[in-house]
Amino acid sequence: MNLDRIENIADAVLYEGYMLYPYRPSSIKNQKRWNFGVLYPPHYCEQQEGLDRCSMQTECLIKAYPASRVTVKVRFLQIVQRTIGKLLAPAMDVQSANVPAFERVDHLEVAGRVYQPWQDAIERDFVLHDLDPRSLPCSPSTFFIPEGKTSEFLCDEQGLPVGVIEKKWNPLCGSVEISSENCRDGIVKLRVKVHNLTRSVSQAELKSAIRESVLLDSLVSAHTILSADNGEFISLLEPPAYCADLVADCNNLGTWPVLAGSDASCVLSSPIILYDHPQIAPESAGTLFDSTEIDEILSLRILTLTDAEKQEMRQSDDRTREILERTENMPEEQFMKLHGVLRGLTTVSEELS
Repeated sequence: MNLDRIENIADAVLYEGYMLYPYRPSSIKNQKRWNFGVLYPPHYCEQQEGLDRCSMQTECLIKAYPASRVTVKVRFLQIVQRTIGKLLAPAMDVQSANVPAFERVDHLEVAGRVYQPWQDAIERDFVLHDLDPRSLPCSPSTFFIPEGKTSEFLCDEQGLPVGVIEKKWNPLCGSVEISSENCRDGIVKLRVKVHNLTRSVSQAELKSAIRESVLLDSLVSAHTILSADNGEFISLLEPPAYCADLVADCNNLGTWPVLAGSDASCVLSSPIILYDHPQIAPESAGTLFDSTEIDEILSLRILTLTDAEKQEMRQSDDRTREILERTENMPEEQFMKLHGVLRGLTTVSEELS
């Protein structure tokens, strides 16, 4: 069983909306983070009147046999708050684990580079292996991510530390509940529920809590990958007639399961509506994080950014810098491949009158 074969498309889901054109932290649309598939803390959702969710549910069908085994992998991003600090006094030991006192600033220029606060992200996953789909107890498995912090000195041209990058993440708690229901003719309905159980703010703070701060206690871009050995998942988009009624009874909340990979052994259940067997376009040089990525237009627009805008993009974080460098170094023939591709042509079987 190899989940890596579909994680390229799953990675596109994971980072959808991570950073939007023009790929600068100063852009309003990047200051107000926009993400698919956010599972917020439950108490925050209770205070909202919108459609914010603290859980999601996947239901899909599998043709199961005595030797069938299933692996369930839940993936999400954890938002990390990056703070930029100016040291109140120069530090002498860059190897020291103790960070001296610093003043938080909205930007800091060190050795010709400008550093800014930003919300970064860490990939997280929770995996359950070797599950018999025909007999799954309805009992949740919980996961806990402790809070953490890293610090990195910023040194001037003389190598003296004058600033610091501090990254902090909050504790997260969640659960994955997997159950099954034997239907008929060896068909089993699998149900996977993912809950954010994090308690982060008091009741008094909930009403005034802003979305950007609550994202630090959320599971962002949450999605589920199911993979089967000796079993075949059934398409919910184009089901065979003999199980159309069972497909109609599947209840998916906040997620959209499709067949993934080259066969029927994997399902990707994500907050983004996809078709069965989705693929990354072979012409694409890499992810651009933008909704329904239009690679040619976005790449051309990146090249029209001013030098100052490119500098800010380059200095935001490693993922965004890679987009800029990849686009600037893209050969002309690669650009040509992004333009005018036709796919999915079918032969007309009968004449139109």
